[in-house]
This record gives sequence, structure tokens and C-alpha cells, in this order.
Amino acid sequence: METLKRFGVSIEAGLLNKFDRYVSGKKYPNRSEAIRDLIRNELVGETWKSGNEEVAGAIIMVYDHHRKELTDNLVTIQHNWHHIIISTQHVHLDHDMCLEVVVVKGKINDVCHLEAELKVPKGVKHVSLAKSTLAHEI
Repeated sequence: METLKRFGVSIEAGLLNKFDRYVSGKKYPNRSEAIRDLIRNELVGETWKSGNEEVAGAIIMVYDHHRKELTDNLVTIQHNWHHIIISTQHVHLDHDMCLEVVVVKGKINDVCHLEAELKVPKGVKHVSLAKSTLAHEI
């Protein structure tokens, strides 16, 4: 584990009170852990702005599996991006709707293009990208 460094922060009383409620509500053990988590999250966002880094993430989609040819289209799209797809998980939400999680690792631009392609077919109700990093730099 890396050596911890201490630093001081000046902050308005009202903002600190709001932050303390945030820390408590999120069940952080202390302010320091909450600040570390917020910084890491911000750095992940910055990484995703570059477009050229290798990252990890998960694309979550909900779709109507009764829609004609939709399942075949989604499988074809995934096969076209096999080089960045690590794993998929398929869940039946009810008789009509399915949820699929596509775990990815690759260049940001490729991941974003895959996400965009998965949104297009008719019958796809929702697609969301959970962004992460390989965590080497954080």
C-alpha cells in the first residue's frame, strides 16, 4: 500500500455540514475515505475523456427478446466486437424483457462505439455504460 499523505483543506461551514451528511449517508468510515473515493471517481471520468486509453467497463442493456431478429442482431454486434468483450451475462426479467451485461476491456473509442451500436436496434429499451479504468494510474 502506498504511503498516506496528509493535507489541509479550507471549506465553508455550510459545505462541510453537507459533506458530513453525505459521508454519513453513504456509510463512509470517515471524511478521508469519502474524499479518496470522490477523487478516484473524478479521475476515472478524466481518463474517459482522452479517448485513447485502455479501460474496463460494463454495458447494461434491457430489451424485448420477442422483437423480431433483435437477438440475432445483438449477437452479431457482439461478435463484431469480440476483441473487447470479456464476458456477457443474460438475465430474464420477465416473459418479455431481458437484461444483458456486457463486460468490456479495450480502448475508450471502441467501447463507446460498441455502446452506440447496441442502442440502435429496435426493441432495445435502455443501454447504460458503467465506466471504470484498469486502475493502474489511480
